[in-house]
Amino acid sequence: MSPIGQTLVAKDEIAEGSPVGRLKRRADFLRVAAARRKWAAPGLILQVSPQPERNPADPAFPVRVGFTASRKVGNAVMRNRARRRLKAIVAELVGRNTKPGHDLVLIARTATCDCPFEDLKRDLLQSLKRTKAAS
Repeated sequence: MSPIGQTLVAKDEIAEGSPVGRLKRRADFLRVAAARRKWAAPGLILQVSPQPERNPADPAFPVRVGFTASRKVGNAVMRNRARRRLKAIVAELVGRNTKPGHDLVLIARTATCDCPFEDLKRDLLQSLKRTKAAS
C-alpha cells in the first residue's frame, strides 16, 4: 500500500529502463493499421506508423507498442502465451533498435507460440528493417 501523497506510476514500460510505451486504445491500433506499413514474418506481423502528435525525429518521445492475438492463434492460453513472447522480444530489442517517434503493433500468428525464441527475435529485427523503423 502506498503512502498518501505519493503518486503511483503506471507500468506502461515493457521492461525497467526501456524507453518503450504502450498502445492501449482501439483508435491507436486502427490508426497504425491505416498507415499501411507492415511486414509479415513467419512468427509475427509488424505494423508501423509515425506518431501523429509528435515529431518523429525528437528522441524525447519513446516508441509505443501494442500487442494483439486473434482467435486464429488458438484458445485463450495460446493467445496469452503468444502475447507474452512478443512482449519479451520487445523488451529485449525495440528500445535499442527502433527509431523514436514510431508506433508499432505486433500481431501474433499461429507460429508465434511454437517457433524458437531466436527465430522470433530475428523476425522482429527483419520486420523493423523492412518497414524502415529500425535505427
